[in-house]
Amino acid sequence: MTAYALTDATVVTPRKIRGSASVRVEEGKVAGFGLGSRRELKIGSAAIVFPALVNVHDHLRGNYLPRVGPEAGSFYLNWAPWDADLKASPVYRERASIDVATMYRLGAYKNLFSGVGTVNDHFPHELNEAHLAGLPIRVIKDYCLAHECSSFDLGWGEGVEIEHRWAVERDWPFITHLEEGFDPESQDGVGILERSEALDEHDLLVHCIGFSDEDIRKVKRGQASVAWCPASNQFMFNLTCKIRKMLRAGVNVALGTDSTHTGSVNLLEEMRFARSSYRELYGEELPAKSLFEMVSSNAAKALRMQGRVGIVEPGAFADFAIFRASSDDPYESLCASHPEDLELLTVAGSPVLGDEDKYGDFFAHELAAGGYGRIDLGGRATFVKGDPAALYRHLRAFVGFDKKLDYLPFEP
Repeated sequence: MTAYALTDATVVTPRKIRGSASVRVEEGKVAGFGLGSRRELKIGSAAIVFPALVNVHDHLRGNYLPRVGPEAGSFYLNWAPWDADLKASPVYRERASIDVATMYRLGAYKNLFSGVGTVNDHFPHELNEAHLAGLPIRVIKDYCLAHECSSFDLGWGEGVEIEHRWAVERDWPFITHLEEGFDPESQDGVGILERSEALDEHDLLVHCIGFSDEDIRKVKRGQASVAWCPASNQFMFNLTCKIRKMLRAGVNVALGTDSTHTGSVNLLEEMRFARSSYRELYGEELPAKSLFEMVSSNAAKALRMQGRVGIVEPGAFADFAIFRASSDDPYESLCASHPEDLELLTVAGSPVLGDEDKYGDFFAHELAAGGYGRIDLGGRATFVKGDPAALYRHLRAFVGFDKKLDYLPFEP
């Protein structure tokens, strides 16, 4: 890949906001600021350059619709009854008839269209490894995992102690669902980690809705991270974690979507839901900058990828999400963005989505090499890595009707 530079750009790093900046890209990484190139792409004031977003918790093979949840006016005690309801539902039977590779591609596009460059998949290596190659965005492969710290665990991996030890040895994240429920066993999740000597900075703990104040203090002391999935939590359990207490305690919190069977249709919607639910819970605003950090630098820290993703700084991957500006405050602008506002997305410097009129000529060489489809995105001709329109048509032909997946923001 030839070097290039983004010029005259407002760049959110996220350590600072740089105005009228120039960012040079070499070999798929950020080479530095204030450096020109023979290939220069002027951005201007109508758009803002963010690091491509990071989704710390998704179910790539489970992103199907509609939602499946508790009966009206009720909620689940823990995740296990939901799983039973899901697997007894007509939508699950429909989803299960679709090949897994197709589901993984759909899940990748759910993230791509919301400006996500890196995503963590819920499933263990033995279930997802064969399906990650060739996806248009980065799906992390370096992690250790135990499904949950309870007897409801699905038996993934080699158990909490072994998986955590491997994570420490390899400097990978150790990911597990924790306290996703209200029964006594679920609410002993932090205790299980403590007794297993597995509560430390390698941990990425998903959901955590059952945390006590003491659990929060222990997680902070251990320097573990939390994956907050508020839309899914509220839908299944009618509440979410003690998010304000976690933030005030200094816990590293990152935002995840969970699957569309329970969560938001994409990460941009999850950001909006997080903000509205915080306002409803506490009567105050969750700052837009805090939300941005949850999908950038906080997420990178949780996945032990600091300095590589979620940031625009020398040495990081040249993962850029360029959104149309709608506010003088870049953070507020991002929180108001929809997929139709995404003008360009790059992963390791390569375009994976772009407005044809604005960026087609600049990336003509990459597009000419093939492997891109075209769609209409919000009235704009848009190139996309792969062929999501053909994938959408394939899905509809297979199920026999015009299936609508709200995270695909176009008609094929």
